[in-house]
Amino acid sequence: MRLHSSLEFALASLILVFSGAAQAGALGDMAEEYQRVLATGTGSHQINIDNDSLLLRRDDRLYTSGIGYVYRSIAREQGGTVAWSWSLNQELYTSLDTSLTPPNLGPPDHPYAAWLHAGLTRQVQHADGSGNSIGVDIGCLGPCAGGERSQDVLHRIISQKLPQGWGAQLKNEVGIVLQADLSPVRWAPMRNVDITPNLHGRFGNIFTDAGVGVTLRAGRLNQLPDEPTLHAYLRLDGRAVAYNATLQGGYFSQTDPHAVAPKRAVGEYEAGVTWAERHLAATVAFVRRGNEIRDLSNAVGAQNFLRLQFTYTP
Repeated sequence: MRLHSSLEFALASLILVFSGAAQAGALGDMAEEYQRVLATGTGSHQINIDNDSLLLRRDDRLYTSGIGYVYRSIAREQGGTVAWSWSLNQELYTSLDTSLTPPNLGPPDHPYAAWLHAGLTRQVQHADGSGNSIGVDIGCLGPCAGGERSQDVLHRIISQKLPQGWGAQLKNEVGIVLQADLSPVRWAPMRNVDITPNLHGRFGNIFTDAGVGVTLRAGRLNQLPDEPTLHAYLRLDGRAVAYNATLQGGYFSQTDPHAVAPKRAVGEYEAGVTWAERHLAATVAFVRRGNEIRDLSNAVGAQNFLRLQFTYTP
């Protein structure tokens, strides 16, 4: 069943956000802020990598790879920071067994899919620990995202077998996703420990979901994103899923024989270490994501992968 109400809600949300902003004159203010932050802020370059092969496994499965580049400009404002970011990302999804050929693939196995997207995000962080972000991603799902070529090149470099199922990947669809995140407060029960809850949501024809999470940090903490830090963290998260095109196929593709139904509630935890000094920063984390496919068992569908982030600030 196509969740028409979900897309209608997403489109209505977009209309309300932008029409309300225009009426209040906020779009003009944000454009001026964008120019000011890019002109006076500190620019940084960040590489993000998610990959299950980094756990020293010799196979790929489910969410198998994510790679992205982010250019971020961050400026000190009264009481905190404002950052504007441009990003380019590619996410790859495969079946449980990448040696299977297209005739042997089908539900409830994960369909082959690639999502290539560019994004613009505004993030505000206050000195008291609260903050928010809003952004938009525009891209392409399907063969146009170049997933087969990307994975083949990587597998040749690391001498790993080539996946055989990309001929059965989901169909092409242009996608737009609005995303928002809110951290209303940060608690600091002791000097070197803090706890930050957050609410987040994505709305569009590729992803429509909403969730709640909490992050516990311990170590030398930074109050603002551009400050030095060395800390360990644990993030717990749960989200309710209305639509996931990497499982169900594009919203405007009426039928796809490899599409599967999503699980409506998905949990995730991430444990890692973050270090940052003046010019360099790095994060290394282990991520455990719960099963996302309704008709697949939790034992089979849960995913493990390593997350790496490297940042350089000239």
